[in-house]
Amino acid sequence: MIRRLLLGMLAALVLAAPAGAGAPAGFTTDSLAKIKARYAGRPFILNLWSVNECSYCITELTLLGKLAKTQKRLPLVLVATDTPDYAAAMQKTLAPLGLGGVDSWVFDDPIPERLRHAIDPSWYGELPRTYLYDAQHQRETVVGVLSEQRLRAWLRKHKLAN
Repeated sequence: MIRRLLLGMLAALVLAAPAGAGAPAGFTTDSLAKIKARYAGRPFILNLWSVNECSYCITELTLLGKLAKTQKRLPLVLVATDTPDYAAAMQKTLAPLGLGGVDSWVFDDPIPERLRHAIDPSWYGELPRTYLYDAQHQRETVVGVLSEQRLRAWLRKHKLAN
């Protein structure tokens, strides 16, 4: 009985642990609210990408990885629009880019449209897509590859640049 209780508590802790180290967390309809709560009063970057369906995503991830190495305060959240079946491929993609320890999520719903709508009702799945959230969580939307100049300007504006 105690063993079952301990195993249940351990499983709950693993599921509640923040994403970033290891396998990506499952992104569900309430995940954006959890991310916003984690960054309460602070700006953050929400990057949507795919290991399977987005050739331009690697360009953007390369830029983000480069900045993550030099900008230690880069508040970056990565959300892959793939399924959890792609978790290993995601890790293989992110690690060499310096993004292996970044807060990372993967779509976890059999109806991905539901998750896209939870993030942005006007989003129909085009990738890459980035949302730059300010401290009040008002966001700027970037469709397509985010330029280094725009990202660096955003970091300076929010006093996140090293």
